[in-house]
Amino acid sequence: MRTAYSVETVRAAERELMARLPEGTLMGRAAAGLAVACGELLGRVYGTRVTLLVGSGDNGGDALYAGARLARRGAGVVAVLLSPERTHPGGLAALRAAGGRVSADAPRDIAWADLVVDGIVGIGGRGGLRPQAAELLGAVRESALVVAVDLPSGVDADTGEVAGDAVRADATVTFGAYKPGLLIDPARGRAGALRLVDIGLTLPEDAEAEALQHADVADLLPRPAAESDKYRRGVVGVVAGSARYPGAAVLAVAGALRGGAGAVRYVGPAADAVLAKFPETLVHAGPPHRAGRVQSWVIGPGLGDESDALEDVLAAEVPVLVDADGLRFLTPQRVRDRAAATLLTPHAGEAAALLGSGREEVEVARLHAVRELAGRFGATVLLKGSTTLVADATGPVRVNSTGTGWLATAGSGDVLSGLTGSLLAAGLPARDAASVGAYLHGLAARRAAGPRGAPIVATEVADQLGAAWRDVLD
Repeated sequence: MRTAYSVETVRAAERELMARLPEGTLMGRAAAGLAVACGELLGRVYGTRVTLLVGSGDNGGDALYAGARLARRGAGVVAVLLSPERTHPGGLAALRAAGGRVSADAPRDIAWADLVVDGIVGIGGRGGLRPQAAELLGAVRESALVVAVDLPSGVDADTGEVAGDAVRADATVTFGAYKPGLLIDPARGRAGALRLVDIGLTLPEDAEAEALQHADVADLLPRPAAESDKYRRGVVGVVAGSARYPGAAVLAVAGALRGGAGAVRYVGPAADAVLAKFPETLVHAGPPHRAGRVQSWVIGPGLGDESDALEDVLAAEVPVLVDADGLRFLTPQRVRDRAAATLLTPHAGEAAALLGSGREEVEVARLHAVRELAGRFGATVLLKGSTTLVADATGPVRVNSTGTGWLATAGSGDVLSGLTGSLLAAGLPARDAASVGAYLHGLAARRAAGPRGAPIVATEVADQLGAAWRDVLD
């Protein structure tokens, strides 16, 4: 599992470690790891051209010491000093001793580079880049590689927000711990490939954010025992679809059938369409409380203006997932009054409506939005988007690391709702069900899109869920 920690937590761990080590040891470890990563990206070091963008903080020092290592291996290294009077003196001396030089023509030296190292601003920076730095980045050749030191300059390490101009890196080499901004969009999209360099920090168990990986998901997947039958494995109820949107019901059921529960009950007006595609579905005309016993409910995809069914489902003493149209009728008090778990799965527009804010406000501050929703409704919230976030009242926010831009297609959220609701019925807590559902959903989309990426439709995502499940277990 990837765990991410706040700037304050990382700084405290660094201070504690530096008190026990000779001066400069920590920066030396960071610079060594940075130099190795740069060398691997270049493929060969000798004869390559490296330009360092050096700010006034420790990130600038890391870049200078790493540049010195690369210069000793035969690279031509030049440093562009953005604050010459506050440049790290030891790092600058090391670079010069290794044969590196200070730039006298920054635009030329940046355009000349095969590799540009971003050491402009450290993890404590706030706001976008200053105009001078932003202008210099415009000189970077399209074919050049850009490596960020600790995180791309101009992004917020704690939140992932990007308040102005910021570096867009091909790779980010971060030290000691991941920072939340490296995992959460919009900053995540600027970080490129991530590499963590261990510098010996001792960090607390409670992280700010975490991202599941294959092994974590495999441990959470439900597995039937020898004595299991379809009812012991869990039954998920799906209330979805309408005369206008019958396909939403079909897609939600498609996800539910592949999510680990033993059976799916469908309640709604699209029974004929559901049975035509999935004859194994148990259908009922409703209301939901008369459909038979379930271990979870999914309600909302394509529901239209039907709110009576929502009241019925929320009265049930089982976990409930509310998506799409179902979210329009929710109030915080109605959710808080429930004894069982409630999982909300909005996209940015739906989250904005629930919060009474604008969509853009949610998109630029996704971490704040998902935490605010979880606290206001007393629920687990899965905020869909380019990086899907899962939050509840306690514990780190979970960040989904799978998916593809091709997943932004009509009906894919309906598949996710059914899949996640089925995991709830199979016994996973809401936080785990949401995290595992998002992970499998993203993997399935990648498989559907193929290694080079191609347009996909929601039914293809559903069809790949079984293969994604096997990928995780294998």
